[in-house]
Amino acid sequence: MKTILAIGGAGALGAVARACVGMLVPAVNGFPIGTFIINIAGTFILCFLVERTLHWTLVNKTVHEAITVGFLGSFTTFSAFSYETMILLQTNVGMAMLYVGVSLVVGLFAGALGIQLGGRRQAK
Repeated sequence: MKTILAIGGAGALGAVARACVGMLVPAVNGFPIGTFIINIAGTFILCFLVERTLHWTLVNKTVHEAITVGFLGSFTTFSAFSYETMILLQTNVGMAMLYVGVSLVVGLFAGALGIQLGGRRQAK
């Protein structure tokens, strides 16, 4: 129960952080930069943290779940990405394809970078 409550609390914080970034960073020419930044940053942070703490026995499971599942899970958003892509498809197909392509390529790069940097830990 403690883990579920920690995930819920961290999830609320992640949702608020996502909303703040979304309000501060408007779309440019229909390209949803706020959601793009949120998803790329969240991908990097999640991959980095999971790789960094993967074999650590000292990491509290509740804290780990709260950060990864709770905060980062609610901070990043596949549903907003999908919705914004559908709206773009109705108004600007080229921009929709650019958004999907750039999100995929940069997201995978950010994930790979996070894993690579997170994996550079000293053996204990």
